[in-house]
Amino acid sequence: MLPNGNSVLKTGDWIKGKSGDGELIIGYIESQSILDGVVKVTVATSDNRETLGKTISILRKNVRKLPLSKAVNKEQILFLIDLALSTGDEAWFIELSSKLNSINQLVDGVH
Repeated sequence: MLPNGNSVLKTGDWIKGKSGDGELIIGYIESQSILDGVVKVTVATSDNRETLGKTISILRKNVRKLPLSKAVNKEQILFLIDLALSTGDEAWFIELSSKLNSINQLVDGVH
């Protein structure tokens, strides 16, 4: 942990934060500049629809790393699949689809 309570951020980490205009942002880190204190974030969700899918710069002090998600039910996995599709993350999409198929097979086996 860093003195400001934030953990070390790495490229690929999912974060939430506020843009310079105060808009809520959820996305993942594309790159960062330690010297400038800036992270470049690809926006998955935002108050400003115009930034969706774009990469924007946010001050590092204005972002927090999101905890790793352990999706356990079908609805959570379906939401994450939509997120993987909207961000173009093929590997994550395949992983989540496999989990969804496993859940569906379990449910079908019960009937």
